[in-house]
Amino acid sequence: MTSRPEVSSSPVVCLRGLTVCGVLGGLLAAAAALPVVTGVGITANRVAAILTDLPPSPHEEPLPQRTVLLDKNGRQFAQFYTENRTIVPLGRVAPVMRQAIVAIEDSRFYEHAGLDIKGTLRALITNTQAGGVRQGGSSLTQQLVKNILVENAETNAERAKAREPSLKRKITELRYALAMEEKYSKAEILERYLNIAYFGAGAFGIEAAAQRFFSVPASELSLQQAATLAGAVRMPYATDPSLDKQRRKRLRERRDIVLDRMAQLGIITQARADATKSKPLEIRLKPEPGGCGSSLYPYFCIYVHRELLSNPVFGHNRAERERRLARGGIVLRTTLDPRIQKAAQQAISARVSPEDTEVAAEAMVEPRTGRIRAMAASKKYGRNSGNTNNGPRTTYNLPADVAHGGGMGFQAGSTFKAFTLATALGQGWRFDDGFMTPGQFSPRTGFVDCHGRKVNDPKATIFNASGEGRGGPQSLSTGTWNSVNIFYMMLERRVGLCQVVKTAKALGIARADGTPLRQVPTFTLGVNEMDPVTVASAFAAFAGRGRYCRPMAIVDIVERDGTRVPVPPTCGQAIEREVADAVNHILSGVFTKGTMRGQDIGRDAAGKTGTNNGYTSAWFAGYTPDLAAAVSVGDIRGSYRYPLRDVQIGGEYYGQVQGASLPGPIWVSSMSAALRDVPESSFHAPDMDRFGGGYTPGMAEALEAERRAEERQEARRMFRQYRRDHEDVEGLVFREWRNAWRNEWRKKSKRRRH
Repeated sequence: MTSRPEVSSSPVVCLRGLTVCGVLGGLLAAAAALPVVTGVGITANRVAAILTDLPPSPHEEPLPQRTVLLDKNGRQFAQFYTENRTIVPLGRVAPVMRQAIVAIEDSRFYEHAGLDIKGTLRALITNTQAGGVRQGGSSLTQQLVKNILVENAETNAERAKAREPSLKRKITELRYALAMEEKYSKAEILERYLNIAYFGAGAFGIEAAAQRFFSVPASELSLQQAATLAGAVRMPYATDPSLDKQRRKRLRERRDIVLDRMAQLGIITQARADATKSKPLEIRLKPEPGGCGSSLYPYFCIYVHRELLSNPVFGHNRAERERRLARGGIVLRTTLDPRIQKAAQQAISARVSPEDTEVAAEAMVEPRTGRIRAMAASKKYGRNSGNTNNGPRTTYNLPADVAHGGGMGFQAGSTFKAFTLATALGQGWRFDDGFMTPGQFSPRTGFVDCHGRKVNDPKATIFNASGEGRGGPQSLSTGTWNSVNIFYMMLERRVGLCQVVKTAKALGIARADGTPLRQVPTFTLGVNEMDPVTVASAFAAFAGRGRYCRPMAIVDIVERDGTRVPVPPTCGQAIEREVADAVNHILSGVFTKGTMRGQDIGRDAAGKTGTNNGYTSAWFAGYTPDLAAAVSVGDIRGSYRYPLRDVQIGGEYYGQVQGASLPGPIWVSSMSAALRDVPESSFHAPDMDRFGGGYTPGMAEALEAERRAEERQEARRMFRQYRRDHEDVEGLVFREWRNAWRNEWRKKSKRRRH
């Protein structure tokens, strides 16, 4: 025999608002009328206690939204999110959408106070009899509460608890729902529900769902579209139209149920419902790519993403920064310049193929601000077919360091000579100061690191790289222009290894893998593995007259509430302005008298080639007063195992890759295009009283010998040309012909001397 619920004769005092009192009265009446399972013991007094002693409404964490990345012109180029959601006010949701969701999920929404009493009690009792949840009955407000509790959960256990099919959880939802009804208006509850609900196909909230399913904003949804989305809420995974035809069929069935319910409630006519049901779903799935793999500029996107997680500017600790990124809802205006990015990418793609195992990467940085304007690489970003290491794609951020998603980097080679040059100039060396250099050199003595330790390497023997310098007298200028290894090893010993390391560090130099710099005698030859962003930023400091700026990718942040937070550059004077001017003067000669002779961009520019011993990698780093860039080339499989000798890159054969043979042309091409519409500007002239002149033993004799050698070479060239021009003259005796040629040579030689 089924027992009746116990109904206390004691009066129930209602101390809360009339809304809850109405709910309580209805519940007591319903409880008296509905059967319960023996032993459950839901008494009237117990119901009263549950519903009058309400907790505060649940704490609402900000809902996860998309984080959007904009280029310097304000155009979106990437987005990432944990949940694809864009929060909109209720006024930007089509009225028919509001009607459809209320009709199917909670038709008495505007009549009850958070609890559909009859439906909920019936569901509770049925579920108790069944030993689990078998029947729905949650009001729209209760569903909102459940979603809030799930969103607030930080662990899988907490999320499972928020979803568990238990009577205890239902009662908790009920109590929170009543509290929310007291706190918010119906419109506010509906707005929150529409923004938190999951609709399927990766779309959270009504705006993302409207865009994902139909490629329209929520404000423009039609009856058919609104009914479809309202039908998807109940079973978002079973009706996901992005998965297969069977799920689309279920979604159409759900849509038709919504339309019939709307007709039953008198919201639309049955005729209109039938007419709409006869139409196909007309799903127009709009891709909503997330993450950097689908971005137009994936390497820059990865850099921004990692910067958000690692830079203290964006949160006190990594956990806080991760939470901020997961919640999203922010807009990041970045430093990316699409025009400069295109210039860099085209310069690389024209010379290096994605299929090549040799990879090229370039970063372009603005002097005086540190703003990264471009990050390009020869390979596409992503995983290769079969997830193999070799192929046209890579998951390494090739232009960046490990902290920003990059790999171990490549040895920077002779680009590091610029730091030894700056150190020497800062210590009072002049442009023509120098010394005699031998044909080979062993760093046996005189090298001390910044810890005071002797780091000599007597077993090592240093030679000058092929094509980059020779022995004999060398000055700061000639030793730099010809990139003479032995001269720079000896110069580093004279100015102090530690002082060179300090100069490099002041200019932002740090290893790509994040480990301490290797302070060894060959430091000046670039034995440390680097990334293009770091090297470009260091050389940008020379262009900025010694002012180093930490590389930056984010200009400002627009928070959820619309507040704009600027991200200022982080800059400081790393070397004296006059020293930087002197460095620029010497490095400009690399284009006119040195390893890049014959390659220029038609305006003031300075730079340094980098060719490693054994051709393990090649670099060029250079700059104008307006832009700096660094290009690296190396084999992605391992630079020591696969040196750049006898290789075919981009369809061209290279006996060996030097800084001037591939990285240099990439730099020239990219900089020429990037600066095409930028007015020319010039470097500051050096202080010749401080840096001009100097003395190098044997230099005058060497220059005279070089001049004579050049004259002899020129004489031979002219002799051959003169002979070709007169070989068909009849009757010209050899003596007369020779004397005529000598007279011509003397005239030209005299003019050359003057």
